[in-house]
Amino acid sequence: MPMEGFGEAAERLRRSTVFVSAGRHGHGSGLIVNPQGVVVTNAHVAASAAIHIGLWDGTRLEAALVRRDLARDIAILHVSKTGLPSASLADSDRVRVGQLVIAIGNPLGFIGALTTGIVHSIGRFPGLGPTKWIQADVRLAPGNSGGPLADEQGRVIGINTMIAGGLGLAVPSNSVSRLLNSGPQPRLGIVVRSLEMARNGSVHLGLMILEVLKSGAAAVASLMPGDILVGVEGHSLDSVDDFEKALYRIDEGVIRLQFLRGDWLKVRTVAVRFGSKKMVAA
Repeated sequence: MPMEGFGEAAERLRRSTVFVSAGRHGHGSGLIVNPQGVVVTNAHVAASAAIHIGLWDGTRLEAALVRRDLARDIAILHVSKTGLPSASLADSDRVRVGQLVIAIGNPLGFIGALTTGIVHSIGRFPGLGPTKWIQADVRLAPGNSGGPLADEQGRVIGINTMIAGGLGLAVPSNSVSRLLNSGPQPRLGIVVRSLEMARNGSVHLGLMILEVLKSGAAAVASLMPGDILVGVEGHSLDSVDDFEKALYRIDEGVIRLQFLRGDWLKVRTVAVRFGSKKMVAA
């Protein structure tokens, strides 16, 4: 591919790559995958109560957490801005060992840094379980997490996640596409955004309900947009992971969620029965 074409592809990808700020939890990168404000990043990058993204032109936007997949370390964010420069996801099943790849991100505070390399291998990595990774010899550093790994034409084949054994490991783009196409709602049927609240002299994590979807279990419960989830089975939420792990353990049966409404003075409890239309709130 001519160098001029490579440069143009790289510049387009840089404009689709965003800076993700996660408060005191640090920062990382993200990728705009839809011009209507959909951004993909790593779940561990989007682990803060307050998430903001920075666009290539310096614009800073507040981002809402739509969904996190802890198993694949992927999160979907949404910002209230349209007409954004988005990148296309390629078919990662067509990636071959030895092909040229480029990675873009924000390592160590350097915005839009680019590095190149080749695909080293595709598949499992020792010690990381049965998960499939695209492994490339690209030079990554803290801050690259959540940014794109792309082919020489700028088509995204993965989301950079970590460094292991001197290689950059990326979640294949097909895994990202499946998460995007599965819809934004978790099994409970709510869209939430995390926030930090000062209550009783200390800071607590809460999950504000942005939307209750008709197809979910919460649709027939008393939960409504504006409610703030603060606990599961009587235990306060120390992280978003606490909430998601509790849901993952429930296939059928009851889960009791603690939430705030209105003046935040009273913690309420709702018992949600999965696999049933019956809900009880207290």
